Amino acid sequence: MQPVTPSDSAPSRKPRIGVSSCLLGASVRWDGGHKRDRFLTDVLAGFVEWVDVCPEVGIGLGTPRETVHLLGRPEGPRLVGTKTGADHTEAMESFSRAKVDELAALDLAGYVLKSDSPSCGMERVRVYNHKGMAERRGTGAFARVLVERFPLLPIEEEGRLNDDVLRESFLDRVFAYQRFLDFRRGPLTARAIIDFHRVHKYQLMAHSPKHYSELGRLVSLAGTSDRTELVQQYGRLFMHALGEHATRKRHFNVLQHLAGYFKEELDAEGKRELGQAFEDYKNRVVPLVVPIALVRHHVRAFDVAYLKDQTYLAPSPKELTLRNYT
Repeated sequence: MQPVTPSDSAPSRKPRIGVSSCLLGASVRWDGGHKRDRFLTDVLAGFVEWVDVCPEVGIGLGTPRETVHLLGRPEGPRLVGTKTGADHTEAMESFSRAKVDELAALDLAGYVLKSDSPSCGMERVRVYNHKGMAERRGTGAFARVLVERFPLLPIEEEGRLNDDVLRESFLDRVFAYQRFLDFRRGPLTARAIIDFHRVHKYQLMAHSPKHYSELGRLVSLAGTSDRTELVQQYGRLFMHALGEHATRKRHFNVLQHLAGYFKEELDAEGKRELGQAFEDYKNRVVPLVVPIALVRHHVRAFDVAYLKDQTYLAPSPKELTLRNYT
């Protein structure tokens, strides 16, 4: 794989991210309006390639149109018109199956869905019974097919991306998945597998030391196993690992590991400064970007080869300022 340096963690191409069309400002809502999300259109758009989908327009419903909702049991509701009762379930199922086949060919690295939508909502969508009572236990008709087809794909709803921790987690996974897709397209040599695992070492440790160890055992078989199957297994574990929350305690542990690479070069004052930055982060005095910036400075100053391409130091474009809040 191409080396990933602390100053440039970008994959070989912009990640393609699926998105509900209304979130990009397309006037496809039932009332002819949209739900433009400024973070997606004004901030994230410069770093990704959007693939927009509106399932309701996709099945031929006009704009404006009758609203639809989920009706029946939360485990298997129908998608019906709220006034006429017109049943769109089969049409949506057919469209969704065909669309995810189309999306599979695009190697998506993530997806952002419209919350609360009977077609696109990922969770807690209202499902009505025949008495008109609603429970927030449903999944949108299109979203259900999407999640089933792409179990490893980073998927979020736009509302949850307003949370700093969830936004960082989602985008770290998106850019990591894009790197995995890039890696998977290359020659799957034992060396390539080992290198991919090596550059993600500390990022994985921050999320899940347990998964990191399991992945290491897989990589140790790279010289003797079917590498195509091994990489598939690796990808599943890799994304499961990054789906675990990177806690402050785990970040602190990783930072201490990184400090070990400078112990011979730093003088007493330098060690004190580094240790204080770590403690300030641990005690929530400063965000993660502060100790990371200091570590990156020492990586450059002391030319620490092993750390230069560690994705932990730059898991996503710095312009997104994700670590300014965690």
